[in-house]
Amino acid sequence: MLARVEPVTLDQIRAARKLLDPVMRRTPVIASRALSERCGHVVTLKCENLQRTGSFKPRGAYNRIANLSVAERACGVVAASAGNHAQGVAWAATELGIPSTVFMPTGAPLPKLVATKAYGATVHLTGDTVDDALVAAKEFADETGAVLIHPFDHVDIVAGQGTVGLEILEQEPDVGTLVVPTGGGGLIAGIAAAVKATRPDVRIVGVQAEQAAAWPRSLAEGRPIPLETMSTMADGIAVGRPGDVPFAHVGSQVDAIVTVSEDALSRALLLCLERAKLIVEPAGAAAVAALISCSTEELGLTGKVCAVLSGGNIDPLLLTHVVNHGLRAAGRYLGVHVTIPDRPGGLVSLLGVISGNGASVVDVVHSRTGGALALDEVEVFLTVETRGPGHRQDLLDALRDAQYAVRLQE
Repeated sequence: MLARVEPVTLDQIRAARKLLDPVMRRTPVIASRALSERCGHVVTLKCENLQRTGSFKPRGAYNRIANLSVAERACGVVAASAGNHAQGVAWAATELGIPSTVFMPTGAPLPKLVATKAYGATVHLTGDTVDDALVAAKEFADETGAVLIHPFDHVDIVAGQGTVGLEILEQEPDVGTLVVPTGGGGLIAGIAAAVKATRPDVRIVGVQAEQAAAWPRSLAEGRPIPLETMSTMADGIAVGRPGDVPFAHVGSQVDAIVTVSEDALSRALLLCLERAKLIVEPAGAAAVAALISCSTEELGLTGKVCAVLSGGNIDPLLLTHVVNHGLRAAGRYLGVHVTIPDRPGGLVSLLGVISGNGASVVDVVHSRTGGALALDEVEVFLTVETRGPGHRQDLLDALRDAQYAVRLQE
């Protein structure tokens, strides 16, 4: 049975707002014409990727640490995180003059690791997931007396994250639907507590990566259920078990939880970069991923829609990979194997078909060693930039009309 958890109140969120006002940025809400056209609703973006340390996390971390007693502060604080909470705790602790220690998974993105150290924390790498790091952080807290600053499962954390909801209501007083990336649940729980207290008509939709989605089953069974495995590029919302404090709010105040694919996350990140001119990490783009991949009926959109961009801390190498993945998912890249005659002019003729159809070759790999090739054949692998799914199909039709044997990249 789920232990009784007292819900976070609007007064607690307002108290957090008063505490945070001098140190936290009021992040902008910007309109997105591209998403508005796709959804048939006016869509805006709440840009927490532009918050201090690059995510919403410092709101909860600062509120939690600032409320510690003098005795608790003397022993320092400890946290576990894949990066954003780590940076938030390190920054907040340093601002408040308190030592911090952070445990991060061994695969934590390098920029997040470097930034966490730069904000003043002592960092230890351990385990493969945030949950593994959390076990180590709890052991450290027991051994040293340091106060564990949980990423999402504490009233002060949820209240701090709830200040995002207060800001949205002030910036978009006629909002009808909020779409929020969801991992352990601290952000969506805080937003729900803040918004539903005064605007119970606002629809709140959480978004999880489908390969790290603990909430649907947990809600169905009425208690947090841990996942056995997770595999997603959205490390910021890759949490194996929902928190008890957030669960009390999500179960009663969140209207729906949907999941999105890795392709959708890639395309969402690309859309934010191209159309909104915003750098957003995969987890931070989850709400946008839902708006471009889920139907209006599934999301239950009503009125003006606000999607929360929860973070923008992304490794440049991962950004390159995800952008390329997003281009493929959006039909902007075509990877194709083509068999051509092994004679002079064979490759030129192939490239002529491609250029004649207005496509641009990004890469060419030429191979004579394929097991299925005849002695007088060559396989060419092409990466081609196209203008979208329609142009992609036109190019494939043109290659087949030219009697080429074509095989799409798997």
